[in-house]
Parts: sequence; C-alpha cells; structure tokens
Amino acid sequence: KILAPITLLCVALISLIKASRGGVISVYWGQDGNEGSLVDACATGNYAIVNIGFLVTFGNGQAPSLNLAGHCDPTSNGCTRLSNDIKACQGQGIKVMLSIGGGASNGYSLSSADDARNVSNYLWDNFLGGQSSSRPLGDAVLDGIDFVIEGGTTRHWDELVRALSKFSQQRKVYLTAAPQCPYPDALMGNALGTGLFDYVSVQFYNNPPCEYSGNTDNLKNAWNQWTTIQANRILLGLPASPDAAGSGFIPADVLVSQVLPSIQSSPKYGGVMLWSRGYDNGYSSTIKSRLTRPKFILVCDL
Repeated sequence: KILAPITLLCVALISLIKASRGGVISVYWGQDGNEGSLVDACATGNYAIVNIGFLVTFGNGQAPSLNLAGHCDPTSNGCTRLSNDIKACQGQGIKVMLSIGGGASNGYSLSSADDARNVSNYLWDNFLGGQSSSRPLGDAVLDGIDFVIEGGTTRHWDELVRALSKFSQQRKVYLTAAPQCPYPDALMGNALGTGLFDYVSVQFYNNPPCEYSGNTDNLKNAWNQWTTIQANRILLGLPASPDAAGSGFIPADVLVSQVLPSIQSSPKYGGVMLWSRGYDNGYSSTIKSRLTRPKFILVCDL
C-alpha cells in the first residue's frame, strides 16, 4: 500500500511526539539562609519537586535532628511555621519532599533491620501521613522521602526503602534518591535495586569521570548506565551555578543545545535536578522551556 503524503506527515509527527520527552525541574531548598522562603521558591513556577534538606541525624539510636541552615530552629519548634509554606506549594501541584542524609555523613546510619523500621516509623509519624505531637514541620503532610546518602555504611538502606514503601498502602509515599554519578552507587546500590524509587536524580557534578567536561561522552555513557536501574524516571543532577559545586556546571545554552538532546530520547528521562535554590539565579527559568513537552492536536486517519 502506498501511503498518501498526509499519512506520511502524520506518521512523522507521531514519531516526533513519541521522541519528544518532557521533564520536570527538582530543586533543593533549606541549606542557604539567603535563598528566600520556601513559598517564594514555589512561587517561581519553575519547580515541580522541592526537596527540603536535610534531616542530618537519625538511626543507630540517635535523636533525629533537622538542619535547615538558618531558616528556622527546630530545637525550639521554630520550623513548624513552614507548614503553611508546604501546603501552599502543594496547592500549586508541587511535590514537597524531606531529604534525609546529606554531606554530614557522620550523623546518620542504620544498625539493623529493626533500626530501619524504627526510622521509617519516625518519618511516617513526624513528616508523612502518621500522627505525632511533635512534628518538626508542623501538621503539613510531605509527599515523600528523598535519600541523599553520601557517607557511612551500605547497610539496611534497602530495608528502610521497603518499610517506607509499605506506607503507600495508606497514603502514597514518593521515594526519590540522589546518588553520585559513578555507577553503581557505592552506598545506595542495594536500595536502588529494590525498584521502589519514583525518581532518581543522579549527581553529575563533583565527579570528573562522569560529568560534562566540554563534550557529552562521559556524561552520556554514565547516563546510559543509570537508565538500566529499576526507577520510574531518572533526572540529570546539576549545580545551578558555577559556585554551587566544585565542578560539573553546564552553561544553560550548552545544556539546551548539546546535553539534553543527547539524553532526552531515553524512556526514563525525567528532567533536571538542581543544587540548590540559593544558587539558582535564573538558571531554572532559562532551561524550563526546553524541558516542557510540546503540545499537539493531531488528527490522522491512517
């Protein structure tokens, strides 16, 4: 059968639409006292996911401790006022996550499977859909937990992930992670192997062997490895400015013209993660239009 020109055009447009991948921008908030409020971050309209970081101490019998770098003092219940900001962000369709871990790796570890379950229960009762008389961020119910495990041991993170996932039977708990780009991740490998993560934001910075360095080869090779894991979406983690990290910053024009086109065809491509809100001086606004999926109205009689 010979296809008419209009049919060929429709086939081409359908292929283009399938190949075009939209994406979201995820950002970290909470580690820069000069970055503005949480509600201000959400009001930009640039972010689909905001990670509040960090819960820096937990597990191994330690009293959990939240560090929001001058935004508020959790020891005097000063962070409960963020509840209204969180709800305002969620009212705009933005997912607000609690990030656990971070660079202060001496403050967190899991000693056993029971310890992992205890931490899971603490997170559910104090930040998610459970009940507690001393919720550090007030009565707002966060959307999920983000894992930024950058030190300590490899033990029991998979059990914490599984325990948190079970709470989704009561209320959806989104699970995300931000591993370093060398594959596989030395600390979170077993946890990532559970296949329970909704988003994995790979940090393609401060790691010269797998970050952008004038060409896309190293980054793309590492990206292709990361897309083999069982996760719904993979995000490209980048510093929001040259000052945000020691290396790995990609100018917006290079990101849009070279890097994103080389990875957006991946079925697991999910967008870009930025570190962090305090360094985002227009970077997210510049790249946002490139991450938005084009909208088509297409009627074809094939």
